[in-house]
Amino acid sequence: MSFIKRFRNSIIHIIELMMYALCMAALFLLLGIENWQILNISRTSIMMGATFIVMGFLLVRAYGGYDVGVRKSRPIAISLAIALVIDDVMTYLVLVIMNTNDENGRRVEFSSFGFFILAIIIQIIVIIFFTNIGNAFYFAVNPAEKTLIVTGQASEHDKIKAAIDIFNRRYTITEATVADDKGLEESIKKADSVFFYDVPKKKLEELTGICYGYKKSVYINPEISDILLHSGREQFFADLPFYQAGAHHMTFEQRVIKRLGDIFISLLGLIIASPLFLIAALAIKREDGGSVFFRQERATIGGRVFRIIKFRTMRENAGVASAVKDDDRITRAGRWLRKYRIDELPQLINILKGEMSLVGPRPEMLENVEKYTAELPEFRYRLRKKAGLTGYAQVMGRYNTTSRDKLILDLMYIENFSILNDIRILLQTVTVLFKADESTEAFDEQ
Repeated sequence: MSFIKRFRNSIIHIIELMMYALCMAALFLLLGIENWQILNISRTSIMMGATFIVMGFLLVRAYGGYDVGVRKSRPIAISLAIALVIDDVMTYLVLVIMNTNDENGRRVEFSSFGFFILAIIIQIIVIIFFTNIGNAFYFAVNPAEKTLIVTGQASEHDKIKAAIDIFNRRYTITEATVADDKGLEESIKKADSVFFYDVPKKKLEELTGICYGYKKSVYINPEISDILLHSGREQFFADLPFYQAGAHHMTFEQRVIKRLGDIFISLLGLIIASPLFLIAALAIKREDGGSVFFRQERATIGGRVFRIIKFRTMRENAGVASAVKDDDRITRAGRWLRKYRIDELPQLINILKGEMSLVGPRPEMLENVEKYTAELPEFRYRLRKKAGLTGYAQVMGRYNTTSRDKLILDLMYIENFSILNDIRILLQTVTVLFKADESTEAFDEQ
């Protein structure tokens, strides 16, 4: 067992490589049944192989990779499956292009499509199997870490416990206490990992110093200043070290690329989603005969106000308050539309008009902006970027994520903005559809 523990990372990498190799073999062998050139050294096989490997590497990284021990098997398998399906499509298109030659009269043919679908099915089975094997191996050689939770107030314990308990194979919560507990140092000694949430800055510095001294893993829920430092860079003035965290502004080139991407993808999305628009409109009309669309004033960059467009999911004249758990204002059709985020699709029109972007902080209701800003003055910083259809708060959070945590997620996006990060968020947004029940969970009555 000690030998296995010593080489556990290498073993996990071997399992990962076996998974990718089998997925690639399934695609190439099945397509090669009717396309002999794929199974020999040829321009087609080289181009397809290069596409599969390069695109696969980029897509798998964008979706989080084979991070067993960090995420549960289901989200890892979903992410990898989506990445490889996109990779398969790109590789298959290379085959179609390479087969459009003089020998077949320059005709575009989608050959071996049945084998292509069969390859995807086999790949998904392989991914599920190896993801479960990887996590089983990881937790067999890595016992759960004894975990201490430290919060600013005892009332926050249940919230943090619920979040960490999702990963109960990795963390075993042994104690939850508050930052001013007299016996806290002894508790830190007994723990493997310490989670800090909403602990006052001065106390946090003291406690993290103790953790560092005892070589404990530390997890800190960030404050605004932490995000600024995280996006900063080292700079030295003589022998004085500093972190330089400047104001982040989009360059002219970034603005042009982002806007062109918004126009192209929103226009393409409206064309592709047009059948869904028709189905949603018919479902809404059939239920109560009311208006199909719901319009509401929202805030975007610089506090500018625009009217957001969504499919109506509540009864007519149901008020402007956010949805709560078991909200009887939501119609039957509305529950289905909200579950799969179809109600958000008309916002592609807002994006095409330039009122929103594909990626950015979600546009809040004006009433919520005033309320949240009164509670958290930093909430106004979200208005430094144009409102978006998706973002960190949608990919990582839920509908009922607290305003403070949504703010942290949005500021992480703003301070770490890049076009590549936008692409990664767009790709990861697809995974939200597979956790519909979690991501659309409403606020409780309170």
